[in-house]
Amino acid sequence: MHALNAFQDELSTRLRKGTMTKGTQAFGKRHNKTHTLCRRCGRSSYHIQKHTCASCGYPAAKKRVYQWSVKAIRRRTTGTGRMRHLKKVQRRFKNGFREGTVAVSQKKRTQTAASN
Repeated sequence: MHALNAFQDELSTRLRKGTMTKGTQAFGKRHNKTHTLCRRCGRSSYHIQKHTCASCGYPAAKKRVYQWSVKAIRRRTTGTGRMRHLKKVQRRFKNGFREGTVAVSQKKRTQTAASN
């Protein structure tokens, strides 16, 4: 009984001093990293202990995408990056995917236009 009263007294003094709060004092104790950089998306969302990315879902085969967050989809959709391959495909599509032909030089083009 005496030990219980002593524990309650200690608890009440700690609460009065503000050492057992979830706010400002508790934030000073946070120095462990739960997330690190993800290999797939590059964001600091890869949970170290769970071994999964909170942003893209790596290492799952399918990318993490939800319709309730339309803005998140818009941020990382096609066209927001470099599109190293796709911009070449668009140009080739515009010209009908022609291959093996050489463009007529501007000199020849002007000569044939002048002769006509």
